[in-house]
Amino acid sequence: MHHSSRFPPCLQLGTFFSWWKKHRAHHTLGDVAQGLSKEPCHTGNKGLINRFWMIRAKYISTELGIRDRLFVGILTSKNTINTLGVAVNRTISHHLDNVVFFTGSRSRKVPHGMSVVTHSDKRLIWNMFQTIKYILEHYITEYDWFYLTQDDTYTQADRIKALVEHLSMDRVLYMGSPEEFIGGDMQGRYCYGGFGYLLSRSLLLRLQPYLENCRNDILSARHDEWLGRCIIDYADANCVEEFEGQKYYYYEMGKNSDPSKEDNVQFENALTVHPVSDPEQMYRLHKHFTEIELQKTYDEIEKLQAEIKNVSAVAFEGNHSALWPVGINPPFEPKTRFEVLRWDYFTEDHVYSCIDGSPKCELRGIDKLDVADVIETAMSELNKKYKPVLHLKKQQLINGYRRFDPTRGMEYTLDLQLEVVNQKEHSHSIIKRVHLVRPLSRIEIIPMPYVTEATRVQIILPVTLQDKEHVRQFLEVYTTNAFETSENAILTFLFIYDHIEAQQVNQNDIFASVKAQINAYEHRYPMVKIPWISVKSESPSQIKFMDIISKKHPVDTLFFIATVKTSINSEFLNRCRMNSINNWQVFFPIHFQYFNPDIAYHNQPLPNTVDMVKEAGLFDRSSFNEACFYNSDYMEARTHMSSDVQENEEILENLDIYEMFVKYSSLHVFRAVEPALHQKYSYQPCNPRLSEDIYRRCVQSTLDSLGSRSQLAMLLFEQEQGNST
Repeated sequence: MHHSSRFPPCLQLGTFFSWWKKHRAHHTLGDVAQGLSKEPCHTGNKGLINRFWMIRAKYISTELGIRDRLFVGILTSKNTINTLGVAVNRTISHHLDNVVFFTGSRSRKVPHGMSVVTHSDKRLIWNMFQTIKYILEHYITEYDWFYLTQDDTYTQADRIKALVEHLSMDRVLYMGSPEEFIGGDMQGRYCYGGFGYLLSRSLLLRLQPYLENCRNDILSARHDEWLGRCIIDYADANCVEEFEGQKYYYYEMGKNSDPSKEDNVQFENALTVHPVSDPEQMYRLHKHFTEIELQKTYDEIEKLQAEIKNVSAVAFEGNHSALWPVGINPPFEPKTRFEVLRWDYFTEDHVYSCIDGSPKCELRGIDKLDVADVIETAMSELNKKYKPVLHLKKQQLINGYRRFDPTRGMEYTLDLQLEVVNQKEHSHSIIKRVHLVRPLSRIEIIPMPYVTEATRVQIILPVTLQDKEHVRQFLEVYTTNAFETSENAILTFLFIYDHIEAQQVNQNDIFASVKAQINAYEHRYPMVKIPWISVKSESPSQIKFMDIISKKHPVDTLFFIATVKTSINSEFLNRCRMNSINNWQVFFPIHFQYFNPDIAYHNQPLPNTVDMVKEAGLFDRSSFNEACFYNSDYMEARTHMSSDVQENEEILENLDIYEMFVKYSSLHVFRAVEPALHQKYSYQPCNPRLSEDIYRRCVQSTLDSLGSRSQLAMLLFEQEQGNST
């Protein structure tokens, strides 16, 4: 510490910060606080330190005064929120960070995925007053600009964002479509609500002390006129259409007008369009303006590509210095042979690199659509190049190659056999090789609800007679990872008896040894309680078991359905908490399954520790036994399923929880490999009473866990060699 900047022992709070500003090059705030606590001084320093830490903000953005740019509020009603309100949300919410709908009365059913604030009053003026008051109470410290509009208005979200990016945030600004007051002697202009309007943060802060006065003193029939009069009277600001060289474009739509037939500059440049009569017209407008913005993007790309070509022509290597495609990142250069990117071979019907390691599998789903799209694009570009001299008709794809380059995107090489028709109608076949790149698009940040790692996890462990022998090992691992680390989780056993086992439970309880183990662990760890539930079932069903468990827990409970072969640790439980989002997303992890050691390490000594490599195991995509979800989400999906269950009760046994969420829930079903979730190999027969689909997946999982294809092939080869000798 420099002697010249050493802090004096006794300081007043104002003097302290003045001193720190001069010497902060040598001291952080943490250093100063720590040093002050050690200085011989009167108790004033302790108060100074306490006051110093109390004024620290929770987030850096708050301390530095960093705010988000734009807040959007949509004025809606009980009658239109499920029609026009939903249409507005679908056209702008994925472009904007925060969109909130304000209504005067609550609808019987609130649309999923929309943030709705209800003021419980149908009067339009009161609804507007409460909306402004709500914004001042909850959002004024977080945003620089506030855009308000109605649900019968189409908003071009990207243009609104671009507008506020070019406006000074500290201006007192009221911007929209200016209108004269009708009747009376009121001077000034208000912004017409149908076309929406922008309010600056500075304007709302100036208006805040007088908002109650506006409610009591100003009488008006229209909510936008009432707000305009309030702003003019107390904030001394009029509605303007243009400010700092930026113009607020808007367009009045005719009744039942077709957006594709509107042909004027005002419409093409519009930020907002009003009135919109129905959701279909809203979507048509969105399609029209999206196509306009897309074409502008294409034109800009062509312009930039032309500039790059012109510049590269005068470079040292000439046009060879420009990469193909123009403007795309250069190809990935491997540093070692292990980093070389692999080309996958495909035809129109098959691909020759499969997930399960098979040499050939059918091309289906999104992969088939991808190949068809690439071939169609190649034909379109070839015809553009050779018309009208030649006309190309596709006959077949001879060879196809593709690879994913992490720096560029998906690369394709196609060998196409084409029928060429010249101007004299003579035709012959040629083979053309084309190269295509599907570049990586710009990464977008998708807003997600807030989650925390402090949530308690309720672990449900189903145990059958066949699972009993694995319980001891499960508890040993769980004790180390949860009991001894005071993990915020509760383990509940679910003992599953069949009809005969349930009748003999008093004389011969098949789970008596397991219950004894539970008592031993509760005695060893007095702060731990391990509850258990007994159920009777001839055909095990995840949904039937969860129906029982769900009723015994609050709606905000976070469940994790585990298996006795699962090794649970804190790393996975945290990911369970982060990936399970109430009323938004459920999480189905794919565990890493170790191979049968007798096959994976045939004629080799077993290693002390097994690494997570492809020779040791695989991520078991056929298993759906583990799941993380909230009780409220389960209850909602189960409610939607009730009508089908009444018609066919067997559906409870034919579906598992994963299929239930996929078919009967609008939530995101997130399924991903989970490196922290491991299962050791142990043979377990599949229950023949399971549904056909679940039984098939169980058998496939059992077969996959034996070993890799190469390991099984070597074992068969050795057997054949042994038989031949």
